[in-house]
Amino acid sequence: MGPPLKFFKNQKYQELKQECIKDGRLFCDSTFLPENDSLFFNRLLPGKVVWKRPQDISDDPHLIVGNISNHQLIQGRLGNKSMIPAFSCLAVQESHWTKTIPNHKEQEWDPQKPEKYAGIFRFRFWHFGEWTEVVIDDLLPTINGDLVFSFSTSMNEFWNALLEKAYAKLLGCYEALDGLTITDIIMDFTGTLAEIVDMQKGRYTDLVEEKYKLFGELYKTFTKGGLICCSIESPSQEEQEVETDWGLLKGHTYTMTDIRKLRLGERLVEVFSAEKLYMVRLRNPLGRQEWSGPWSEISEEWQQLTITDRKNLGLVMSDDGEFWMSLEDFCHNFHKLNVCRNVSNPIFGRKELETVVGCWTVDDDPLMNRSGGCYNNRDTFLQNPQYIFTVPEDGHKVIMSLQQKDLRTYRRMGRPDNYIIGFELFKVEMNRRFRLHHLYIQERAGTSTYIDTRTVFLSKYLKKGNYVLVPTMFQHGRTSEFLLRIFSEVPVQLRELTLDMPKMSCWNLARGYPKVVTQITVHSAEGLEKKYANETVNPYLVIKCGKEEVRSPVQKNTVHAIFDTQAIFYRRTTDIPIIIQVWNSRKFCDQFLGQVTLDADPSDCRDLKSLYLRKKGGPTAKVKQGHISFKVISSDDLTEL
Repeated sequence: MGPPLKFFKNQKYQELKQECIKDGRLFCDSTFLPENDSLFFNRLLPGKVVWKRPQDISDDPHLIVGNISNHQLIQGRLGNKSMIPAFSCLAVQESHWTKTIPNHKEQEWDPQKPEKYAGIFRFRFWHFGEWTEVVIDDLLPTINGDLVFSFSTSMNEFWNALLEKAYAKLLGCYEALDGLTITDIIMDFTGTLAEIVDMQKGRYTDLVEEKYKLFGELYKTFTKGGLICCSIESPSQEEQEVETDWGLLKGHTYTMTDIRKLRLGERLVEVFSAEKLYMVRLRNPLGRQEWSGPWSEISEEWQQLTITDRKNLGLVMSDDGEFWMSLEDFCHNFHKLNVCRNVSNPIFGRKELETVVGCWTVDDDPLMNRSGGCYNNRDTFLQNPQYIFTVPEDGHKVIMSLQQKDLRTYRRMGRPDNYIIGFELFKVEMNRRFRLHHLYIQERAGTSTYIDTRTVFLSKYLKKGNYVLVPTMFQHGRTSEFLLRIFSEVPVQLRELTLDMPKMSCWNLARGYPKVVTQITVHSAEGLEKKYANETVNPYLVIKCGKEEVRSPVQKNTVHAIFDTQAIFYRRTTDIPIIIQVWNSRKFCDQFLGQVTLDADPSDCRDLKSLYLRKKGGPTAKVKQGHISFKVISSDDLTEL
């Protein structure tokens, strides 16, 4: 069973189609009329526009001709140039385009049953977290008989022109498509989660390990149904679409149509002096200007392979404009990757994507205000919504995406298309349950770009622990909805922090409501005890307060361990001490290495401290070998920390 489907403008395809067939008429969409308002917000076209149905443009019209990916797509005299590579990208994975164009065979023209054709089509888009079906009629804008926006070189194929019209209807008009990035469009077509990779910043041509790591990620993404496209930076408008020395076009977007890791046979190992080849296949959506370097059709490498070799290795090209490149040449020639991961299905029951819809709101009460502006607004920043998630293991890649509600439908009212948005990421205490109020000890683990695009991204390899993500507008005091998505191959359990402090309850009052809040960060434990020279010490921390405790990850084979472990405790009284214990993780029975006991009074110094470890028994117990460095902050204001 698929996700719930929303019907745009409450129009239901089957009901409308049956009404038209019953009445013997072609559908005309009263909610998106064939007039200038459907094209632009407030300007006119250079020429007279005539809206025509496909049968008035071609003698044998079809929604799709043959294989959807086999035909070149052309940008008309108007429109967003990102639409063409987005169409081309969509066509690569059948699982995606058949969802965007549902039951495409049922929607086709059937010359044997012309009475069953009603001039009505439907397309589905992932729109702000919901799959939305959009119904349109088949009237398309033309000037002098030519389609104004995108069209196919197969002149009787209309899927992309009709899909573009449905997309324009969803967003308000054709002009609303201007300014959308290719990742915006692909996400709306497929519901994928996008990540933009800067190839130069990643230094993939210099760092061999990073290059093969990138290949592994791209291979995994593609084989799981993801979509990938790439482009070459154009330093100026004059160099846009200028050909490089190897036949590629600057400022042009290419679609990845295959990726392979090949093991060569004995003969080919001698030919190429390598046991493996790492290859990618790309396609120019315009079907021209192909790569002319190594592994191109005119190259020495390609000529060394027999037709049988190519088939056995899978090095085939099915479309015009397709070509193969080695991973090395791919990393060297392209500057930007748009990697769109397929996140629609959980793997083996494991949830890889967390999604939440939130809102920036304004309230006179600072504790209820949720629009605090960016990190520069230190006094109000933490009034923004806050979301916590847990990374259960070290070294996992986490992709975070923040999308604001699209405002382009309000452009006629003079509102901006997008606000400047971004987000901050903080590593926080392992047991945090309430909102952040001040940033005393929290590590700033990452920050997105702040920009007036619809979506901002951040991709990072994170250590084990809890993280708080704070989505923000650049300016405080504004309202808007947003969609937050977090992808990881391990479950991260995203949830919103809504409470500022523990609730008053009968249970709390009976056992004593907290009067003091204490934050502690243990930076390191050094000079730990070794019973003999070659003993392996694997230290970890246990931080206790009453019945609550926090345990750190184990550090491997060291007597000088760096932890940076954080904890927070709400205490009824400072008579309940905080105990920091150091243990040695062993196979059968862990070894106690020492502890420190703290009163952690609000009047205590908040600077970094270092204390010797002691045996169990309180602050006056016998000193043991080793010491810990830590910072502790206590306050009798439960909303200070």
